[in-house]
Amino acid sequence: MVTAETADESVDRRLLRGARSRRAVTGRAVEIASLDGLDGLSFGRLADDLDISKAGIQTLFRTKEKLQLATVEAAQEAFVDAVVRPARDSRAGVARLRALVDGWIDYAVQPLFPGGCFWGANLPIFDSRPGPVRDALLRQQRAWVTTLATQFRRAVAAGEIADLDPDAAAFQVSAVLHAVNLALRLGDGDSVTMARRVVDGLLAPAA
Repeated sequence: MVTAETADESVDRRLLRGARSRRAVTGRAVEIASLDGLDGLSFGRLADDLDISKAGIQTLFRTKEKLQLATVEAAQEAFVDAVVRPARDSRAGVARLRALVDGWIDYAVQPLFPGGCFWGANLPIFDSRPGPVRDALLRQQRAWVTTLATQFRRAVAAGEIADLDPDAAAFQVSAVLHAVNLALRLGDGDSVTMARRVVDGLLAPAA
C-alpha cells in the first residue's frame, strides 16, 4: 500500500537522483566547454561521455541554451570554491588581493578545468553574440573585477598602498591574468613571473 510518507520518500529519491545526474552532466560539460567552448556541447556528446541516455539529459535541461547556462553556473561555483572563497580567510586589502591573485594563478597553472580558464575560452566566442549566455559570462567577469576593485579600494583606504584608481587597477590585474592563461596554454611559464611583477608594482606600499 502506498502511503503519503512512502510517496514523499519516492519523490525525494527522484529529486536526489536528478540532482546527482545534473551535477555529473554539468561537471563534464564544464570540462568540454573549457576546451572546445560552450558551442562544443551537445546532448549526444554528453550522453556518450557519461554513458547515460540522451533523453535523460534532455529531460534535465530541455534546450542547449539552458544546458550552456547551467554549465556557466557550474563553472562559476567551481571557480569561487577554488579561488575566491579561500581568499576570504586573508585580511581585506593587500593580503586578500595577493591571495586572490595567487589562487587565480594556481587555478591556471594547475588547471581546475582541462582547457585552462573557462572564461578565457568562452568570452571571446560570445562577446559579440547578445543573449542569455553572453549576459551570464559577462556578469561573472564583472563580478571578478569588482572583487578585485573592492580589495584595491580597501587597501588604498587603509594606507597600505599608494593612492590609485581601484577600478583601473582591477582591470589591469584581470587583463594580466587572462594574458597569463593564454601564455600558459602556449607553454610560456615565464608569464607567471611577469604577472607577479605587475601585481607587485600595483601593491607597492604607500610612500
